[in-house]
Amino acid sequence: MRMIKWLTIGCIMLLILTGCKGSTPSTQESFSTSSTPKSTMSNTKHSDPLIFGIIYPMTHPFYEMITDSIEKASKPYSIQLIVKAPDEINLEQQMRMMETMIAQKVNGIAIDPIDPVALTPIINKAAQAGIPVICFESDVPGSKRYSFIGSDPLKEGTLMGQIIDRNLKGRGMIMIEGSLSKSPQISLRLDGLLQYLKQKTEIQVLEMRYHDGDNEKAISDLEVMINEHPHFDALVPMDIVSSSNAILVWKSQGLKRYAITFGMTPDVKEALLNGQISSVISENEHLWGDKIIEQLLTASRNAPSSTWIDTGFQEIKQSNMDVEY
Repeated sequence: MRMIKWLTIGCIMLLILTGCKGSTPSTQESFSTSSTPKSTMSNTKHSDPLIFGIIYPMTHPFYEMITDSIEKASKPYSIQLIVKAPDEINLEQQMRMMETMIAQKVNGIAIDPIDPVALTPIINKAAQAGIPVICFESDVPGSKRYSFIGSDPLKEGTLMGQIIDRNLKGRGMIMIEGSLSKSPQISLRLDGLLQYLKQKTEIQVLEMRYHDGDNEKAISDLEVMINEHPHFDALVPMDIVSSSNAILVWKSQGLKRYAITFGMTPDVKEALLNGQISSVISENEHLWGDKIIEQLLTASRNAPSSTWIDTGFQEIKQSNMDVEY
């Protein structure tokens, strides 16, 4: 009898403990690409986090840097991030990522769009579903996007012309490589650059090529242009893929020409310190994380949009690199 009594008490205690363990609430995991860390969600008074989607045009260390700044900006709030990017520039994949986030009914989306024309209907679809969309770096002005975070690419191109003019003293030969010929951002940068060179200098553009987001093609293009125009004075990469691959070619061939690019990526920073890059036009990318979270939170409260959050741009040289870089 005594044995039965203790067995009965033991069973009752086991049931109580098992019931307590089963009542522990499960936590919701945030998803990200394998190249980006998972977001950290701070403890706040809100029980349900806001879910924000971040979509890049491709996987690249530059966007890992942006993700880090977004995660840092989100820490004071109850926010879960879903970070997505194609391995390389791929419009169809980026469109599917948008569709998936709409289906998931996220609270907001921030996207660096590859093609503004193709993405306009999907951005409008998100807006109609009550999901605000923030564009950054590249804009989709014809859509119902909530706001745009970035700078003026036409003025960036003009500044590039001024920098080239200063380094080459108004004369010389340059080569240019960009990502997508149909990209409005690249086209406007190119327009600003060519207009300045035509009006203010005697600098000749030897050749322009586009790699379409393909790293192997970018390297091949650069090597072919260098072989065909060995007396060029400067190379102008118009995007982060062109600049990253230009650095590799510069190292392998030991070139001592001017290289002036757009976008302060980790490898550009290193190349700038090592003297492989002469100057870089930064879009003040270190501000994007704060601005993206700020705009997504503002949009989630249905506050009026500011349309364009101009982060500006500046030339960074080895001599004026500050603590932000």
